[in-house]
Amino acid sequence: MANISNSINYIFSDKGPLAETIPGYRMRSQQLEMAQAIETAIQKNQQLVAEAGTGTGKTFAYLVPALLSGGKVIISTGTKTLQDQLYNRDLPAVRNALKVPVTVAMLKGRANYVCHFHLERSASEGRFMSREDANYVHIIRNFVENSQTGDKSELNAVPENATIWPGVTSTRDNCLGQECTFVKDCFVLEARKRALAADVVVVNHHLFFADVMLRDEGIAELLPSANTVIFDEAHQLPEVAGLFFGEDISTSQLMDLARDAEAEFLTTARDCPALQEAANKLEKAVRDFRLVFALEGSRFPVQKALALKNFEADFSTMQTQLKALADVLETQAPRDPALENCWQRAAALQQQLQRWQKAENANLVRWVEVFSQSVQLHATPLSVAEGFGKQLAAQPRAWIFTSATLAVKSDFSHYLGQMGLAEASTGYWNSPFDYGQQALFYVPQSMPDPNSPSYTASVAAVALPVIKASRGRAFVLCTSLRAMREVHALLKEAFANDGLDYPLLMQGESSRSELLERFRKLGNAVLVGSQSFWEGVDVRGDALSTVIIDKLPFAAPDDPVLAARIDKMKEEGKNAFMEYQLPYAVITLKQGAGRLIRDEGDRGVLMICDPRLISKPYGRRIWQSLPPMKRTREITDVETFFTDNSGAIE
Repeated sequence: MANISNSINYIFSDKGPLAETIPGYRMRSQQLEMAQAIETAIQKNQQLVAEAGTGTGKTFAYLVPALLSGGKVIISTGTKTLQDQLYNRDLPAVRNALKVPVTVAMLKGRANYVCHFHLERSASEGRFMSREDANYVHIIRNFVENSQTGDKSELNAVPENATIWPGVTSTRDNCLGQECTFVKDCFVLEARKRALAADVVVVNHHLFFADVMLRDEGIAELLPSANTVIFDEAHQLPEVAGLFFGEDISTSQLMDLARDAEAEFLTTARDCPALQEAANKLEKAVRDFRLVFALEGSRFPVQKALALKNFEADFSTMQTQLKALADVLETQAPRDPALENCWQRAAALQQQLQRWQKAENANLVRWVEVFSQSVQLHATPLSVAEGFGKQLAAQPRAWIFTSATLAVKSDFSHYLGQMGLAEASTGYWNSPFDYGQQALFYVPQSMPDPNSPSYTASVAAVALPVIKASRGRAFVLCTSLRAMREVHALLKEAFANDGLDYPLLMQGESSRSELLERFRKLGNAVLVGSQSFWEGVDVRGDALSTVIIDKLPFAAPDDPVLAARIDKMKEEGKNAFMEYQLPYAVITLKQGAGRLIRDEGDRGVLMICDPRLISKPYGRRIWQSLPPMKRTREITDVETFFTDNSGAIE
């Protein structure tokens, strides 16, 4: 261990093993400094919060010291896409370069693994939502017979969004555990065994926090032996942690229970018609409760929900029918482990509904989210700092938090406060890219107030000459789905009127990965997107030369959790706007702006339409948090930027 620092210097040098084995690798001082800081934190069991600009190579910066540490490491990512990339590409590359004999495993949530019990039950019952599902069951059966992992991502023949998957995978609720007849073959248990035995385990944030709170996914067993925990894309943690440090219940859980209970009636308890009747009544009560709410996609505080006609009556009916089903299940539970499981779920769901209704925890904000088929009842904590702080203090280990967007003008206080990281060291490394030469930052003149009814039309109007100058090759990132659809329609009309043949794509037309693939191949497309395209999207080279952002991404003021947090901060004498809303907007904006320059050869224009960047005192704080680009308010400078250099990669 004493010589690790020297070896890290050598490993990241131009003549080191990374340069020798990894195509295109070159030494970056920012990457080396970050790796040294992480190495120190690991050796001393410290907390480190590290922001590294695009192009720093933060993945290698944490993988090298992690693999050399000699201890057990958990790496948590923001998305399953990055999780797969780490496990399948980056980790093997670094391990091979270092020639270290570390074992590696990947652990996903149980819904990613085929469940033998539910697969066989679906196949034997033959109740499918479509003819495709009936065919898919046979494909999945063949896959299970030959698969080592049972991970559904390995089965390309069945689409990820196929309706068969919920019927052939397990949930925390309907897993039979040790009572299952297939327990010896269980893919979930096998994945956990591999993770327990491995030196490095790759998970994702949702899995990490689900397990920490619910003791369900295997990480509770992993954590005690872990010497180091590394969070990549750590800017997502406050929101993800909030989901799990709170208490949520969805009507889809009640619907699943009703359907599973009816399935047990058909297979095990046909002599108990009361079971089917109770299941059907609960299903109807759940549907009626969903009909209380008009629009999907809406989020509102509990006070507004309680004021809706029939909310309380239908909520009470749902509880009554759940209790009736639980009573019947209790009489049938001794007959079969699956019936026992249904009874236990019914009892647990009763308690969850009662807890949500009573709301005895003052730190929890109750609110409601409506989807097309279900209603989610949330109780979200005003702060996750206390809950997460307990994990940090549980036992000595290193905690590393890294992202390209954690600070506001190199100030980490907002993030540290959110996560309860009072003891953390911080590190800030700028991107090695030459933004002064590679990028231009354009804020158009004469834009109306962002709350003006004409604002979105103005965005489309000022975006058009920029799109013409860059010859397509643009992302238009909107802060709402409504604005996205309006901008798309306006640009479509403008393209037709001006005879522009740039392909115009929009989020939602197909999957994100398919849209990105089309965008890259077309080479001159314009993609209009919302939240899905603000982060985790990497388009290098000529195809993306302009990023246009419609508005500063402040969280919606009517968001129930945000409103409650603002009220609490005001009560404490704090400035909620400067201490919470502004930092949130800056971090989100940095993610969107980060789509533009992804490589040393990239060139492009970042356009932010919002006049508040110039007119408001806080505007300066925002643009100073962005990379150091040349700034302009003149469209002629944008046109010159592209004509002088042809917008091409040199």
